[in-house]
Amino acid sequence: MKTSWTPAVPIPLPEYPRPQMTRPNWVNLNGPWDYAIQPKENSAPQSFDGKILVPYAVESLLSGVQKPLLPEQKLWYRRSFSSPVVDGRHRVLLHFGAVDYECHVWINEKHIGDHRGGYLPFTFDITDALKQDENEIIVSVWDPTDSEMQQRGKQVLKPKGIWYTPVSGIWQTVWLEVVPEISIASLKLTPDLDSESLTMEVIFRGAAEDVRVMAETTHSGEKIVSVSEQAQGAVRIAIPNPRVWTPSDPYLYDLRVQLIRDGQVIDEVGSYFAMRKFGLVKDAEGHSRFALNGEPLFLYGPLDQGYFPDGLYTPPSEEALLFDIEYTKQIGCNMIRKHIKVEPLRWYYHCDRLGMIVWQDMPNGGLIDGEVIAPLALLFGFHRNDTRRLHRFGRAEKYNRVEYRAELQGMIDHLYNAACIAVWVPFNESWGQFYSVNAAKWAKAYDPTRLVDHASGWFDQGGGDFQSRHVYVKKLKRPKPDERAFVISEFGGYSLKIPDHVWDANKKFGYRFYNDSQTLTDAYLALLENELKPLIAKGLTAAIYTQTTDVEIEINGYLTYDRKIEKMDTEKIKRIHAELCDLFRSRNR
Repeated sequence: MKTSWTPAVPIPLPEYPRPQMTRPNWVNLNGPWDYAIQPKENSAPQSFDGKILVPYAVESLLSGVQKPLLPEQKLWYRRSFSSPVVDGRHRVLLHFGAVDYECHVWINEKHIGDHRGGYLPFTFDITDALKQDENEIIVSVWDPTDSEMQQRGKQVLKPKGIWYTPVSGIWQTVWLEVVPEISIASLKLTPDLDSESLTMEVIFRGAAEDVRVMAETTHSGEKIVSVSEQAQGAVRIAIPNPRVWTPSDPYLYDLRVQLIRDGQVIDEVGSYFAMRKFGLVKDAEGHSRFALNGEPLFLYGPLDQGYFPDGLYTPPSEEALLFDIEYTKQIGCNMIRKHIKVEPLRWYYHCDRLGMIVWQDMPNGGLIDGEVIAPLALLFGFHRNDTRRLHRFGRAEKYNRVEYRAELQGMIDHLYNAACIAVWVPFNESWGQFYSVNAAKWAKAYDPTRLVDHASGWFDQGGGDFQSRHVYVKKLKRPKPDERAFVISEFGGYSLKIPDHVWDANKKFGYRFYNDSQTLTDAYLALLENELKPLIAKGLTAAIYTQTTDVEIEINGYLTYDRKIEKMDTEKIKRIHAELCDLFRSRNR
């Protein structure tokens, strides 16, 4: 199954992969690599099976391979590249956007390093392994998919229902970057509307003695400059009369950061930030409401899983990645729940600049609930305590829990500068859930600028900022109130099969099925009018519809999986989405 965005350029996804921290001196290593699939115990192959198009997973159509990687196998990659011209004062970094799952890297037969985890970026300094002319890179990948308990999202070896084709190997951009010996490794940007300032923390690579930091931002054509006399510590930049970021006015400040020593600029990166504040406020009836910049705001938008039929986790192009966000905006939504996946950084950049608020899920690991427990939880509110008998959640082993916490922290660190992210979601529907109240407390302390949905759907342990319910098939209703805000974090799932635009003509999954676009549209409008609207008066502050697009045999999207057909009347659903927000505003003036 194909989309309309099959890559038409020699290097797929040629855009700079890290918009939150840019440098001009970089080389994209996407494109054809040699590949081989071999038994796991084998060493590096002497010959390869053919070509694979990086950064598409080996299982995907766009990779050119479209073969499974089994737990008893390893995937090997090889390519050559020319060494960047550097002197003794510069270093060459090799960046991987994401590789699923366990990865080892060699340069010119020298082992450079390894990484575990399928969703976060990692970097190696390869300077000392480089030759002057051509260089060889070898990468090995092992991916157990769902045969082990690591974070893997909805990937399974035998896809069915809401479980999808695995994504193994390199699935985000691979790139080289030349940096000074003393350079900026990362930025942490924290806006503070109350004090009208931005706090900037700079993490350095190399010894930073006698180095100063200078930050320059632009507002209404005027430059605002802040200089730190020492490299270590935070730099505070005053932003007088800030222009706040909102979905209707997603204003971004440009930022330039320099390292200065002896009056000379030794490193410089470009970035951006937004002045915005997320929180909760009480309305006149005592309901907790989501608030943006201190003002109540009703959030409405789709669950978005970020799958493409031809690229799986990886969009065919920048235009494809952008399309889903723009369509969501077009139908009158102001938020997206990014479901059980960490996207490439460019996705969050586009949400930042387009004004799309994001609820960010942590990818699930551990065990899922079986075919008995899941319906009991969904239909009858069956409940489990997540602080005992952790084997039921696949979290009995301490190392597994430690790895989860490390990856949760890594995700928050990685995405911290994304202006659009309002909520972290540590657990979804009890998959791999453990000590979720503690996880929420930790996340709130680690990142106090955002809210936390500690256990989206079930099993609610009373933690976090939200009473978070998933409601399918049953009528939408308000649970017994507590001090938290009430959200319906999944609902709907209304389904329509469009011939010639389905993953599998003989299989389908959904919650309610309709025969044509008109009846589907009418049912959707009735659901929002008769069941969702009345809940706003009872405290509902956000609702998330399932979902943006069909995914494999799930056919409950606004769009078909190939993004070629809109299933509902766009103007009608846009109109009722506006009515939801208008009703909320009228009650919270």
